[in-house]
Amino acid sequence: MTRMARITEVRTHVLKLHGPRAYLGRLEDGAELTPERGYVVREPWRSLYSGRYETLLVEIRTDDGCRGWGEALAPVGPEIPAAVVDRLLADQLVGQDPTRVRPLWHRMRDLMRERGHLTGHQADAMAAVDIALWDLHGRLTGLSVAELLGGAHREHVPAYVSGLPEPTDELRAGLAASYAREGATMVKLALGKGVEADLATYDAVAAAAPGLRIAVDAHWAYRIGEALTLGRELDRRGALFYEAPLAPEDVEGHRELASRLTTPVAVGEALRNRYEFADWIGRRALRLAQPDVARTGITEAVSVTELAAAAHVPVACHHSVGLGVALAAGIHLSAATEDCPFFEFQADSLSVAQSILRTPLDATPTGFVLPTGPGLGIDVDVERIAELTAAA
Repeated sequence: MTRMARITEVRTHVLKLHGPRAYLGRLEDGAELTPERGYVVREPWRSLYSGRYETLLVEIRTDDGCRGWGEALAPVGPEIPAAVVDRLLADQLVGQDPTRVRPLWHRMRDLMRERGHLTGHQADAMAAVDIALWDLHGRLTGLSVAELLGGAHREHVPAYVSGLPEPTDELRAGLAASYAREGATMVKLALGKGVEADLATYDAVAAAAPGLRIAVDAHWAYRIGEALTLGRELDRRGALFYEAPLAPEDVEGHRELASRLTTPVAVGEALRNRYEFADWIGRRALRLAQPDVARTGITEAVSVTELAAAAHVPVACHHSVGLGVALAAGIHLSAATEDCPFFEFQADSLSVAQSILRTPLDATPTGFVLPTGPGLGIDVDVERIAELTAAA
């Protein structure tokens, strides 16, 4: 009888990397965002941003020397989910069979039922651990994550280019045209800067690259009236989708908006579990689901994709400033999801994401090639991680 591997250690790695930062808007005081500024708000959006690429990696080791890697989407305060892993989760996992991924997911969830276990930083922490367990399971069995999930529907996941990080419409249009020449067919604009300004950006990009399908991310900026006005104009232009138009708490507002527009309303990056998605999907408040695997974990993300499938809602996984571990997890989930038209390609952060891998992922503005090795199919640069952890 083959001896079963056991978890011996769960280790966190808080990383803070310097790299190119996209132009996303001005700071509240008009200054540039630099690493020395700490966390700031970038107008017109309300969230905190960092001048560095910050993230949390989780490494799980077994008694036979195998290790798996996970990542939380933690662009600010990665020390917080790291503390959850270190102080609440790690001891509960040591000695466990790492191939029992779903039972371990439920074990982690049950540990903190009275403590906001399904949302916020605690959910991010569990997501990183869950991804590491799936990676470890694959490495122990010789199967890829996509295979463990039942098989891939596609070996190449189509991409849309996200952001066009330039300060003027002229420069954004030029960047879009450049991507189109590289073969890109879809792009998403980072907007929410006012209805007229958003439409001006859309039209400039459409004129410069007429073959591109264009989506709009409004970053939760609008009230229902403005969102409806912009949405109707996007309908006339044949927009690809309309992401995060209203405040993320406003489920009913999104439902009303989705019922009055033909452009698909896309929501998901702020949601972390099947119960939140079930509410949105059940109320027809979204028409494109966008779970981020580095916030949900793979186990919960699969549940979300099944809920979406039952309601005939396509899934387009969200990805922002996660590094190569989160990116690989998103590619596997996208490949294993039946109705998944595209995945987010973050050109400005790709080089940073790849910097922790010995062999880069095959990622271009046209799409992603599914890694074929065991687990996530990536080769994490352990020495580089140790250097970055020490420097954080």
